[in-house]
Amino acid sequence: MRTRILLSEHQREQLVVCFEQGMGSNAAANVVGVSRDATRTLYRRFQLHGRLCLVKKPIKQQYSFEIKKEVVERHFAGETKMDLAREFGLSSDHLVDVWSQKWHKGGDEALKPKPKGRPKGSTAPKQLSEEEKLRRQVARLEAENAYLKKLRDLRNQGRA
Repeated sequence: MRTRILLSEHQREQLVVCFEQGMGSNAAANVVGVSRDATRTLYRRFQLHGRLCLVKKPIKQQYSFEIKKEVVERHFAGETKMDLAREFGLSSDHLVDVWSQKWHKGGDEALKPKPKGRPKGSTAPKQLSEEEKLRRQVARLEAENAYLKKLRDLRNQGRA
């Protein structure tokens, strides 16, 4: 798992000034002296949101199946990720890639939201047969006997 690369507020402001002067992400990273990966991420957000990339933080937002499907279809039809992200107000153009890959692997079902949490009924105890109840009781009693025998042996060792 990659570690998250953080930029200070001052560094982000310096990078945005460089972007506004026409520098690309690599040149700006060299000028400010920060990671190219972090700069590239900020540059893509700058391309999408302009100077608001300093204020607007990406939010974990849920998108409907219909929106995801339309974005993927239009992306496969030839529209750019950046244009689609702007039009649909996505926090990043990377979402278009993620959704496209999911659709490519699993079709429409992969884009549908997954249920959260534990499935219903998983906490209810299952009904055990009489035979299974007796097996469990025998196993518990055997473990208890083994424990008591071991305890007796340890006490007898102390007396010898």
